[in-house]
Amino acid sequence: MAGDGHRQDSWRDIFPSTSPIPVRASEHGSRAQLSIGPDGARLERRGFLLSALGGAACLATSAATARAEPASGYIPTPSSSFGLLKRVRTSVLDIAYAEAGPADGRPVLLLHGWPYDIHSYADAAPLLAAAGFRVIIPYLRGFGPTRFLSEASLRNGQQAALASDAIELIEALGLERPIVGGCDWGARTACILAVLYPAQVRALVSVSGYLIGSQAAGATPLAPEAERSWWYQYYFATERGRQGYALHTHDFARLIWKTASPRWTFDEPTFLRSAAALDNPDHVSITIHNYRWRLGLAEGEARYAAMEERLASFPAVTIPAVTLEGDANGAPHPRASDYRARFTPAYEHRLVEGGIGHNLPQEAPDAFARAIVDADRMAGRS
Repeated sequence: MAGDGHRQDSWRDIFPSTSPIPVRASEHGSRAQLSIGPDGARLERRGFLLSALGGAACLATSAATARAEPASGYIPTPSSSFGLLKRVRTSVLDIAYAEAGPADGRPVLLLHGWPYDIHSYADAAPLLAAAGFRVIIPYLRGFGPTRFLSEASLRNGQQAALASDAIELIEALGLERPIVGGCDWGARTACILAVLYPAQVRALVSVSGYLIGSQAAGATPLAPEAERSWWYQYYFATERGRQGYALHTHDFARLIWKTASPRWTFDEPTFLRSAAALDNPDHVSITIHNYRWRLGLAEGEARYAAMEERLASFPAVTIPAVTLEGDANGAPHPRASDYRARFTPAYEHRLVEGGIGHNLPQEAPDAFARAIVDADRMAGRS
């Protein structure tokens, strides 16, 4: 970055790739570059590769908790490429999460979507860890080893509930102004944290932009072609749909992966690694409630009413932000021009080219990691 006192290298030198992903930065008209870590240190290619190996090793850390013991009966479990997971309690959940990078690094909270899991960040996390960030990647409610503390809790998938989980996680782990990033449900949650808790969040990276919704907005009919793209939402609104998803969860998820990312040639082991997270006993209930709540067909909880009222006004994102979109996103998503006004001037939108679909962090991890680093720079080194 000009004026930072360090020589600038190409993105390939910093995040080597056999097939680099082109990124078009619409706000500046040129391809963004990365040459420094969060502490301002220049990263040589050889040094980066060695650091990346060390960063990956940090993923297999021993189990730990923050401010609380794990819920009775639950023990840390391995998660393929992430090694041993950690756990922490919030007021509602016993959350399982992966961690990478130095404990004193600038914190980054990465949130996955549906029907994906923490492995959306399996390749981006080591890149960020090697660049000096402390990366936290939790399993959302209804996914993986994350569990409710009480059987009596409503299996609630509304947007405010997921956002409350995230802010409680930040507080429980004592994360100081993390950068928040996400895709799909995770992007919506990250946007909510940015607009409702700007003093507690440093910067935002959101795939597909501003995704905050409301039941009132969801009640407005769309054009027929747009409605068709939401076919699964209407399927889930029926009892037949609930039963069908419960019976064929993995097959359903595979279909979504293929249609949302039509040019992503993922293999079966990659899919099964993430599909295992959908075997959570609360997954179907959370998924069905999420989509029914959006259409006003399921009630939320009174504790989140004030938050939903604030979100219904679609508040602006006032912290530094980068939004990303793949050039082959087959899932329903807004146009970048539709949400530009929701972001204040410290903002960039980037189109990631090369057949990149909906699960952008996993399909283009270098572009996603670069966005996190650049959002950190935009926020300054305070």
